[in-house]
Amino acid sequence: MEITTQMVKELREKTGAGPKQCKDALVEANGDMKEAEAILAQKNQTRGEKLINSGRETKQGIIYAYIHTGGRIGALVELNCETDFVARTDGFKQLAHNIALQIASMNPRYLGREEVIGEEGSAEELALLEQPYVKDPKKSVQQLIKETIASTGENITIRRFARFEVGGA
Repeated sequence: MEITTQMVKELREKTGAGPKQCKDALVEANGDMKEAEAILAQKNQTRGEKLINSGRETKQGIIYAYIHTGGRIGALVELNCETDFVARTDGFKQLAHNIALQIASMNPRYLGREEVIGEEGSAEELALLEQPYVKDPKKSVQQLIKETIASTGENITIRRFARFEVGGA
C-alpha cells in the first residue's frame, strides 16, 4: 500500500511523533492507521523506559500550580527534566498541568508504588504514578510521562507534589 503524506500528517497530529517515525509505523502496519498508532505507542513506551532507567539527571524543570474552579482545591507539582529548553516547551507544560489536575482530582498520598508498602489501600489508589490517568483511564500517570519522555528525548521525573483543600487536613 502507498503511504501518502496526508496519512503521515494525520498520524503525526494524533501521536506527536516525527515524520519518519510515522512513515515507518504506517509502512509496518500496511497503512492501517490504528495499528500504526499502536506501533508508535509501543515504541514510545520502550523508549521512555530506557530513558527512565538511563540514570540521566533531571535538574531543570518547572513548578506548576493548579487551582480548581471555585478555589477550594489546589495542587502544586515540581516536574523535572534534563534541560531548561524542554522545560519551556508547551508539551512539558501541558504534562505538568495534567499531572497537577490528576493530583487535585485523585488525591494521591505517595509518588510511587515502593512508598505504599505496608499502607492500607492499593498502589493504584495511593501512588500517583500508578493511578489511572483521569483523562484516559486506560493508561497510568507513569505511562503518560513515558509518552512525553519519548517525544522529548529527555528523562522526566516528578520530584514532589502537594494537594491543598479548604478545610482539609
